Amino acid sequence: MKLAVVGGGSTYTPELIDGFARLRDTLPIEELVLVDPAADRLELVSGLARRIFAKQDHAGRITTTTDIDAGVADADAVLLQLRVGGQAARNQDETWPLECGCVGQETTGAGGLAKALRTVPVVLDIAERVRRTNPDAWIIDFTNPVGIVTRALLQAGHKAVGLCNVAIGFQRKFARLLEVEPGQVHLDHVGLNHLSWELGVRLGGPDGENVLPKLLAEHGDAIADDLHMPRKLVDRLGVVPSYYLRYFYAHDEVVKELGTKPSRAAEVAAMEKELLEMYGDPALDEKPELLAKRGGAFYSEAAVDLAASLLGDGGSPVQVVNTYNNGTLPFLADDAVIEVQARVGRDGATPLAVPALDPLYAGLIANVTAYEDLALEAALRGGRDRVFKALLAHPLIGQYEYAEGLTDRLIAHNREHLAWA
Repeated sequence: MKLAVVGGGSTYTPELIDGFARLRDTLPIEELVLVDPAADRLELVSGLARRIFAKQDHAGRITTTTDIDAGVADADAVLLQLRVGGQAARNQDETWPLECGCVGQETTGAGGLAKALRTVPVVLDIAERVRRTNPDAWIIDFTNPVGIVTRALLQAGHKAVGLCNVAIGFQRKFARLLEVEPGQVHLDHVGLNHLSWELGVRLGGPDGENVLPKLLAEHGDAIADDLHMPRKLVDRLGVVPSYYLRYFYAHDEVVKELGTKPSRAAEVAAMEKELLEMYGDPALDEKPELLAKRGGAFYSEAAVDLAASLLGDGGSPVQVVNTYNNGTLPFLADDAVIEVQARVGRDGATPLAVPALDPLYAGLIANVTAYEDLALEAALRGGRDRVFKALLAHPLIGQYEYAEGLTDRLIAHNREHLAWA
């Protein structure tokens, strides 16, 4: 089995490598190719990757290349984890929206749109290269904004599934609180990428006992603290919202907070510099503790599980993924991309049935999906007016003066990445 990781020079990669090493029986990789245009980062990351494999007695071969075509050739699966423009572009995404009184964040709002505009054309080019070299390869997208990027891939006819670590993070957290093995916890996870709710927490399987009321009663304070939301809100909802919902439920509060501290991108850039120095230490043969603060917790376990199910019989039969709606949420078009539990196998992902949703959740899902429709149109076709319409449709913006100002700033800060600008 051959896997390729595009964006393999990311500081995330040792997390992925650690999972591949520990879970080699689930996903028996013979060759892993790290693909990245940054040869210097590739050298540091691949060196640590090989030492991790060696320490854990993994027989797989790790190779590197800056050539996408060579890297994805004959791969059974290609995992995308790239960041167009790097942390510098992310820093802009997180700062210029604040000038208009709007949330600055890399996956939602105006910053999320900027990332989508930069990313979709690049990802589609990579996917076409994969299709030319190996049309049977699966593409696993971890690149944000996952929902929009996955939809772009699927609409272009690629074999693709989107992946996020939010659901597996909740699963692991709830398993600790319940003192059970993670595999015993199944989530009624419903929504879009970075716009989702845990409507139930079931023990033993998708049809098992719902213990969410027990979790909220006994551990509500800890859960609310992790979400940075008030306990009374979580109790009133009776569900566990993704922490990304704080941008919607407490927008003005978040904007004030963001204006008083360095951007997350600045923090991550400093962390990455330190991590890369660590990766260059020939004595280091495991992922450093600092990497846990970088983000992406349990990313490797989710990636292994998904790849194993798509390529064979090693993964879990039911997983939370991003895939076509196909009637699952009846108020959305079939080709909308949703994030729900799905049966995953060699033929891809088929969403499980979802009960009728409270309008509180369905309304926001429909609103953000409409924005994503317009965002993808802007990413594929370009043009200032399409950018403006996408921003105007976003529930975190929604005012024409904000949308005008944000459109000007988005284009000014991203001109080098926008072929039409």
